[in-house]
Amino acid sequence: MNASDVLMAAAEGGVIGDGRTGANLALAVGAVGVAIGWLALARVAGRSRTGNARTGAISAMTVGLAGTVLAVLHLATASGGPGTGNGLVGAIAAIPLGVIAIVLGRRALIRSRRTVPAG
Repeated sequence: MNASDVLMAAAEGGVIGDGRTGANLALAVGAVGVAIGWLALARVAGRSRTGNARTGAISAMTVGLAGTVLAVLHLATASGGPGTGNGLVGAIAAIPLGVIAIVLGRRALIRSRRTVPAG
């Protein structure tokens, strides 16, 4: 099974449950990405002493991209419209979460580059 098959199975909701599972997975991944991005920004600003801001920023961007891809794949493969129980509204809500995670991660990455002294 290649990565494309795994993403397609996750977007379709896999074999465990109804059509909302893929959308819920995309929502959860997007929310985790937003949390990681927020924590990376806190690390750059000095409000948190644990972890590496660059690693957190790159992680937030990666997780945000994964959540966005899962949501788009779910939208592309779901049948029916909003309100049919296929998780379309959840997938639509997951796209901005993924984009926000990407933006927060990029912002933290840019700020972490500024704080590194030239040497």
